[in-house]
Amino acid sequence: MNRITNYPELTSNISNWLKDYLTDTGLGCFVIGVSGGIDSAVSSTLAAETGLPVFALGMPIHQHKEHQTLSDAHLDWLDNRYDNVTVLRFDLTNTFETFRYDMERFATDELALANTRARLRMMTAYQIAGQYKGLVVGTGNKVEDYGIGFFTKYGDGGVDIAPIADLYKSEVWELGRSLGVDQRIIDAAPTDGLWEDKRTDEDQIGATYVDLEEAMENGTGPAVDVLERYNKLNQHKMNPIPTFKL
Repeated sequence: MNRITNYPELTSNISNWLKDYLTDTGLGCFVIGVSGGIDSAVSSTLAAETGLPVFALGMPIHQHKEHQTLSDAHLDWLDNRYDNVTVLRFDLTNTFETFRYDMERFATDELALANTRARLRMMTAYQIAGQYKGLVVGTGNKVEDYGIGFFTKYGDGGVDIAPIADLYKSEVWELGRSLGVDQRIIDAAPTDGLWEDKRTDEDQIGATYVDLEEAMENGTGPAVDVLERYNKLNQHKMNPIPTFKL
């Protein structure tokens, strides 16, 4: 799915939107986690393009070597290319293991623990944002955020601003090419990076992003049932919190 004809113009539009929003808040910087995937690579680069201060964070937790290599490569690329980017690295593996040890008698579900990884990263990003008066930048794309709810509630879903949430994954890939993102990141199979094995998003979801995009945009293709199932299951993530009202 590709609805965009001018990617340099899109870069300018999103970066100006980010810049204007941060200026209006009176805050001083952006904070973003860099996982080694295309979404965080593009989002962090768009933030860097504003010229305003950006803290780009590497936050590995038992990260697979290949994912760690791509994360480090993009962080180094940002650091070398943009004077307004400060790279910080926090290995949260010991923090996670302490939490897992404390929970071992009561809460050992592997999916819950995978989501804990995302929440530890969110907490770290907000600690830096609190320290330096910043906004946490989201990295979710249109399929993840508004189609199937493929994100961790109060984890990677816990952000202040979402620059690519109206872009399909295919469009994020193309925007990454336009921005000069490392080709290895563009070519890498999408993964949430929350597991110690190399399972991909497709392994977990049961459909490709291309098929999910077709289902969202046109209501056709082999992923319609998958889209409808996940969309129904994850409404609690995508809708406002239910509130009892007097």
